[in-house]
Amino acid sequence: MAIAADLLGDSESGALTKPAGTSSANRKNKISLACPPRNATAAAMQPLIATCGARLRSPRLLGSATAARRSNASAFAFAYALTHHKTQRRCASDASRRPLRMAVIGSGPAGFYTAYRVMAKTAARVDMYEALPVPFGLVRFGVAPDHPEVKNCQEKFEEVAQSPDFCFVGNMAVGDASSNRAAHNPHGGHVPLAALARHYDAVVFAYGASRDRKLGVPGEDLGGVYAARDFVGWYNGLPGSGGDSSRIVADLARADSDTAVVIGQGNVALDVARMLLEHVDVLRKTDMSEEALEALSRSHVTRVHVVGRRGPMQAAFTIKEVRELMKLPGVGLHGFDQATLLPPKLKDLPRAQRRLMEVVVKGSMTPLKEARKSWSLDFCLAPKQFSASDAAGDRVATATFEKTRLTDPFDSNAQVEHTGELVDVPAQLVFRSIGYRSKALADFDDLGIPFDDRRGLILNDGLGRVLRDVRSPDASMTTQPYPGFYCAGWVKRGPTGVIASTMEDAFTTADAIVGDWQSQAHFLAGSEEARAGWDGVRAEVDTAGAKVVSWADWQKIDRVEMDRGQQLGKPRSKFTRTEDMLAVLG
Repeated sequence: MAIAADLLGDSESGALTKPAGTSSANRKNKISLACPPRNATAAAMQPLIATCGARLRSPRLLGSATAARRSNASAFAFAYALTHHKTQRRCASDASRRPLRMAVIGSGPAGFYTAYRVMAKTAARVDMYEALPVPFGLVRFGVAPDHPEVKNCQEKFEEVAQSPDFCFVGNMAVGDASSNRAAHNPHGGHVPLAALARHYDAVVFAYGASRDRKLGVPGEDLGGVYAARDFVGWYNGLPGSGGDSSRIVADLARADSDTAVVIGQGNVALDVARMLLEHVDVLRKTDMSEEALEALSRSHVTRVHVVGRRGPMQAAFTIKEVRELMKLPGVGLHGFDQATLLPPKLKDLPRAQRRLMEVVVKGSMTPLKEARKSWSLDFCLAPKQFSASDAAGDRVATATFEKTRLTDPFDSNAQVEHTGELVDVPAQLVFRSIGYRSKALADFDDLGIPFDDRRGLILNDGLGRVLRDVRSPDASMTTQPYPGFYCAGWVKRGPTGVIASTMEDAFTTADAIVGDWQSQAHFLAGSEEARAGWDGVRAEVDTAGAKVVSWADWQKIDRVEMDRGQQLGKPRSKFTRTEDMLAVLG
């Protein structure tokens, strides 16, 4: 691959030399490193990547901007080159086996990391299908705009996409026509999953979670009640996010909308609170959508409740996100019952938990009496209903909660007990942030791919192999891997973790794919004949009604967005409508 070309040195000896532009010490010395074993796992690669200057979980591997500036090749790319160098040597001995032909559905972190790992470990050609004209999924549309360092992993995905063995098929959903005629992309095309099964050895489902979890309480459909997922998508420029975005704009600008309630205490909930409380001039320097910036500049929200059923010792937020809220200028924090919910000696807690609780106890930098806005962490409250101001009203005015108690307030796994005592909180805006859910593709039933709708997961073996029930010769039913079908990311394990954990999860799936391929396991079609990939799919499916977006096309859109952003003094100005994205391509 291209990213390995400038890193490989003496191919005969296996010694590798870093390119010009690195430190003088490294320019003078060759770096000789042993290549990873043939079936190296993510754990086995850690010493290798550490030697290159980064551990597997480090920000440098995920795309640290600082690391990228220091060297022409980050530790991630360098480690990639090492593994690919080994792959090239391995392919010589496996010349009798043609390259694996793989389709990846979804272009977020799970999809790209799976593709990267497979291409690094065996000869493979990968086609990546994306319903939108633009790639990167959650990184583009889910990461908070004031967290640009998290988005640096895009640089690594771009390196993967430069390979001649990689093809991006954008603006093309997988499934029936109705699935892609939804609000996110009415201008896109679609291909049946069955067509992919006919033209690939393996298909990887890595399309993430497109639905939010509902509370299931009365009044959840009142005006002013939103899914945090829709709000996040809206301010990040996701096309069609939240349906009619004018509702969000109008609700933020209402003179009586001074109090917002965020239900959930994970990092997404804190992101929502921070966007409502942060000074808009700070956000103008990010890639937040122009519509969202304008709406937040006219927002009347001055009070935010972040509500959870359990206590601080059980909360899902992490230290970085809560510290950011504590440091917001002009924003104060209301207190909570520390004597009941926190142990008397924080110093006795494990280090990570102690540091987190110390930040919570310390509170905001701005005293409440000097604050222009304020927020609170409201613990031990379970949502019961939302009510309008009167019987005929259609907008939320009050959120009703039931007080809860914990079986052990200091145990991170404590169970919730209901008390029956109700508390009303005035609220003109409500955001539910209790998790995301994946949904099945329309063709799953036809192909017999099992999907657990309750949990929002494809049934799998934990390593990424899709499972299905198969009748054995004695007529009993057994669960076996479905040859050629794999999954990675949130549709595999649920919407948990950060990009680093998604990377490791994707590596696990990729290792399973490579292991199966090298062990001559059954794949789709069960034949050694070469699969045609996207060329075969395109030949049998009518895509004339939709523009197929290539990686070169995406790069054109990317350049225009960055040029627009430069004019506004921000990293990029995203297109928020798919028709505007496609218009760039003519």
